Amino acid sequence: MKKVLHMLSALLLAAGILAGCGTTEQPQQNQQAEQKTEQQVTITLSEDGEEISSKEVSFEEGDNLLDVMKENFEIEEDGGFITAIDGHSQDENANKYWLFTVNGEMSQVGANELELKDGDEVVFDLQAT
Repeated sequence: MKKVLHMLSALLLAAGILAGCGTTEQPQQNQQAEQKTEQQVTITLSEDGEEISSKEVSFEEGDNLLDVMKENFEIEEDGGFITAIDGHSQDENANKYWLFTVNGEMSQVGANELELKDGDEVVFDLQAT
């Protein structure tokens, strides 16, 4: 009887050790996956073509431009449209609005619909339309 109890105890101890070893691998794999999905984009602010500021920011795969802007700049918006960035506001009387290009081309969708890609260059220009 004692022999059976010792064997049972040894089996339970071995199972506990193996289970403990298995759980330490998961967080490391998740950290590696997160590191792989972090990407960079350059965002430049300008007014009438004159650069105000530019910075490279990190984002995760699948993030949209509006969310990245909110995380990295002081943004005001109205109905999903960006009306001010870092204190530079649109002026309806002067017919000046924020327009943006991605990799040199005018975006065909709003910032909330644009999914960023690693290495994108985004330029927001406050200009008369």
